[in-house]
This record gives sequence, structure tokens and C-alpha cells, in this order.
Amino acid sequence: MASAREIKRRIGSVKNISQVTRALEAVSASRVRRAQEQVLNSRPYAEKAWEVLVNVATATGANEHPLLAKRDGIQTIDIVLVTSDRSLCGAYNNNIINVAERFAASFQNGQHVRWITVGRKGRDYLARRGKNIIAEFHNLPTPLSIASIAPIGNLVVEDFLSGTVDAVFLAYTDFVNMLVQRPAVINLLPLQRFSPENMVQQELLKAEPDATTAGRDYLYEPNASAILDEIIPRFTTLEIYQALLESNASEHSARMVAMRNASESAIALAADLTLEYNKARQLAITSEILDIVGGVNALQQTQDKATLKAADQFIKDVGGELLADKRAERSTSARHN
Repeated sequence: MASAREIKRRIGSVKNISQVTRALEAVSASRVRRAQEQVLNSRPYAEKAWEVLVNVATATGANEHPLLAKRDGIQTIDIVLVTSDRSLCGAYNNNIINVAERFAASFQNGQHVRWITVGRKGRDYLARRGKNIIAEFHNLPTPLSIASIAPIGNLVVEDFLSGTVDAVFLAYTDFVNMLVQRPAVINLLPLQRFSPENMVQQELLKAEPDATTAGRDYLYEPNASAILDEIIPRFTTLEIYQALLESNASEHSARMVAMRNASESAIALAADLTLEYNKARQLAITSEILDIVGGVNALQQTQDKATLKAADQFIKDVGGELLADKRAERSTSARHN
């Protein structure tokens, strides 16, 4: 068992850690509310934009737009991986990285996978494993804006239009609620429904929202193709923006829950260490009492031996004097006779 001093030092360290985790929990709780408001406010707009885009894409000649046209064979793909810049958020980063890696491994026909990372954790993980990272973004401004996301959207659009890649996918974390965050992969380009090639892709790809186009009649000025030229690149950026909002809210939620669990674990550990400290103190006090009692007994035994020895000597001395007196009396009586 550790000494009482060591246990007391550990209790102090655990309590200091619990103060830090409670502070981080409070910060994440304040940030997650703002992030949740952004997600819930922008989600209906993103869904409606998708519905409008699907409706416009059905117009005559719209399918000829390069960002809507599917390639005959997929040889090279880009995966935009969204993670956090900081840790202490539980399994948030590991979950989305594992999903992205499984999705990349599902292309087994010789496709070349290139990575675009948003967040330091994903970049560091892929760099350690020698993955092909063509671009990385981190320390994005808070709050997020379309302007800050535009470089990512421009990069993937240019790669797709130039023929460098045949498809672009986005791996991020969907915000469900404060306790549930779901990793997801969506097809970013081309802006068409992607048909999964195997069970893994079918499992990991997020189902695209259904667009109700029945009875919708849009007037296009000057024409549908011109409108698509303008809105499709913007919609691509909007999809990335919405994914980053979802990931941001998921990150703060995961960090808040992780810090709350850490605080509760620290409190429980401090209680266990306090009990162990009390036991160590009790053991030390008991040992000291036993030492004192043992010393008293030893001293008592020493004193008892000394007393007995003195008593024996006293008896001998007294007995000797009595015997001498007796002999003297006998000698005196004998002389008188």
C-alpha cells in the first residue's frame, strides 16, 4: 500500500484535474448551444436548396452541366475529412476517421484516393500513415461563414471540372442531439445520387433527402443552364458549410459529455483515494499505538524485574541481619550459662 503522503498527493492531483474538466465542460456547454442554434437554423435552408437544385436539374439541358454529369468509371476520388483541431472530445475524431477509412477501403478496383483534411486531428492521423493529403485546412474562424468555407468548395469544384478526380465525397459527423453524434459520408460531386457499389458503401453513405418536385413549376431567367452555372458551385460550398456546422456542434457536444464523464470519474476516484488515505492513516495510527503499548509493556517488564531483584536483595539483607542477631543472642546466652 502507498504511503499516506503519496495518496494525499494523488488526491490533490485528481481534484485539480476535476476542476479543469469542469471548466472545459462549462465552456463546451456554452459553445454547443450556439452551434446547435446555427445547425438547426441552417438545416431547413440546406434541405430546401437541395430540393430546388433537383427540380432545376430536371429541366431540359440541365443534365449536360459538368457538375451534374456522372463519369463512366471512377478512377480517382477526393475525400474531404472533417475532424477537430483539439482533442478531449471522447471518441468523436476516432469515429469519423474510422468511417472515412472504411469508405476509402471500399473502393477496391484500383481507385486512387486523395484526402482533403479539415481539422488538425484528421491531418495528423493521415500524415502519420503516409496518406496522400493534397490540402489541409485548420483554425477556421468562429463563427463559421460561407466566405471562410469558399476555398474548400473552390478546390473540389476545380479538381472535378479539370478531370483530376471523378468523384468527391465528404466525411463528417451529423449532429443528432446532445448525446448522439453520427458519422456520415455524403456524395458531394457530381451532384447526383451515388449508387453504392458494395455493402460497405451502402452502410456508410448517408441517404440523401427526398425532393418533392411534383406540382412545382419554376420560371428560369435567362434559362436553367445559366442558373445551374451560378448555383451549383454555391450549393457545393453550402453542403460543406452545413457539414462543418454539424461537425462543430457534434464536437462541442462530444467534448461536453466527455468532460462531464471525466469530472464524475475524478470525483469517484478522489472518494476512493480518500477512503484509501483514511485506511492508511488508521493503519499508521494503529501501528504507532502498538509500538507505544509494546514499549510500555517492555518498560513494565524491565521495572518488574528491577523490583523483584531489589526485593530479593532486601530479603537477603534483612534475613542476614536477623540471622546475625540470632547468632549473637545465642552466643550471649551461652556465656551466661
